Amino acid sequence: MPRRLLSLWFPRLGAERLLRQARTEAALHEVPFAVVEDIGNSQILSSVSARASEVGIYKGQPLRDAHAVSADLRTARRNRHAEAGFLEALLRWAGKFSPWVAGDGGDGLMLDVTGCTHLFGGEAALCARIVEETGDMGLTARIGLADSRGGAWALARFAGQGGGHARSGDDIDQEARATRSRAARRRHWERGGAAPSGRLAPAETGTIAPPGQTRGALSALPVAALRLEEETAAQLARLGLRRIGDLAGQPRAALARRFGKGLVLRLDQAFGAVPEPLSPAAPPQRYAVRMTLPEPIGLEEDVAAGLDRLLPRLSELLRARGQGARTLRLQAFRSDHTMQTLEVRLARASDDPERLRPLLAMKLNEIDAGFGIDMLRLEAVQVEPLSQRPPVGHIGAGAAVNARLAANTALDDLIGRIGARVGMEAITRRHPGDSHIPEKTETVLAAAWSEPAAAWAPPARPRPLLLWRPEPVQAPDVPRPPERLRWRGRDLHLTSAQGPERIAPEWWLDDPAWRSGQRDYWRVTCAEGDALWLFYAHGASMSSGWFCQGSFA
Repeated sequence: MPRRLLSLWFPRLGAERLLRQARTEAALHEVPFAVVEDIGNSQILSSVSARASEVGIYKGQPLRDAHAVSADLRTARRNRHAEAGFLEALLRWAGKFSPWVAGDGGDGLMLDVTGCTHLFGGEAALCARIVEETGDMGLTARIGLADSRGGAWALARFAGQGGGHARSGDDIDQEARATRSRAARRRHWERGGAAPSGRLAPAETGTIAPPGQTRGALSALPVAALRLEEETAAQLARLGLRRIGDLAGQPRAALARRFGKGLVLRLDQAFGAVPEPLSPAAPPQRYAVRMTLPEPIGLEEDVAAGLDRLLPRLSELLRARGQGARTLRLQAFRSDHTMQTLEVRLARASDDPERLRPLLAMKLNEIDAGFGIDMLRLEAVQVEPLSQRPPVGHIGAGAAVNARLAANTALDDLIGRIGARVGMEAITRRHPGDSHIPEKTETVLAAAWSEPAAAWAPPARPRPLLLWRPEPVQAPDVPRPPERLRWRGRDLHLTSAQGPERIAPEWWLDDPAWRSGQRDYWRVTCAEGDALWLFYAHGASMSSGWFCQGSFA
């Protein structure tokens, strides 16, 4: 049985999600509506309604230009987390059509319907039912069904109804900007591009490529349907290769040399010559609690009081499953349908409310209540299994273990508090390195994801307090310490020298810093008060000479 994949695309997901929430506001459905997102210093439309497309407003348009097109335009700010949650709900709904459902990385879903279509009366009947149910939910859906994942994705987004090649403003937005600039000046897109209408082409039952005919169904689509980068699509357009069929007849070796192996790979994936695995989304494990407030709140003390009620409930949920929170997310939903998020990380996973509360309390002043907060949601985004208390065989040993655990917990809490301010990645600790080279005797690890070093053997000779890259020293080219030398623009006079300590390079590695051969290290004291760590390089692929690499206290 051939593999059959169905791509379900929601081109107006952001706008229609908000329109579903405002069903009682009839006026909002009668005027152009768009979702606005801040990108840099500009406000760009991330999603538009069908009414907005009818008046010439399109996705990716600057907000000021959209207002110039329609003075009645109504807008709302984009909420990425809410859109992702809505798409997850649609993913669960799509499980009624196939047990193999996953997201496609954008505003759509991918279903493996192999062996499932006969349960709904065939492929056309399945597509018709999906479009009908999405329409009842107030959503616009486009469907593509083919033998490959790339082919289904392309048909859902770029194919017109009835075998035509009509394209929409949303389709054109996925092509290279260079291609779009030409599209407004030519008559038909196959000869260079027609002016976009800004509307979605209707698709009542979706676009279906019969089994074994995916190549023919894709040949008339633009090269942007191959999921190429904008730069690659622009280069192909400049060479006159605007359709997938134009690429299919070109020598593959020449395409790979000119545009890279990615183009050939995408072409093979679309035609089904290279398998593209589809992993179904696993049921999410949610560790979240929420509180709906009867009246909006706006004071930091009120948010802290709500947090005191949420933390014990979240801790009970974590303990019931033997998990500890490593990353916490607090979401404050405002009365104007916007939301603000705070995230904190812990150095060690925990289910203790007393350890979680101080980290969240440090960031509560960053919440902007706006017109008021009417719901709080606390979620453990990243969790880890908590190990049970270690077994203790003797009473005295148990007290020592508990004391050590308490000390580690205090250190972890300190790391968590500092990390909430400067970032967890900025806190590091050092561990011994497996090398005899001075600059490689230690490694830097993130403190939140590592344990303290158990044992650190001291070096055979004392090491300087400060260590830097070797700096040249002006001194006679002899292996014994000079009486006078010049370093960093200063003339220094040696009063004592201890050494030498010979260190050879790692012969199995080609380290550019050690191409000067083996070194003789000396600890010298200068009359000017400097205690330096000098070495004489005996020379190998580089010349010999004196260098300074560190300074003692």
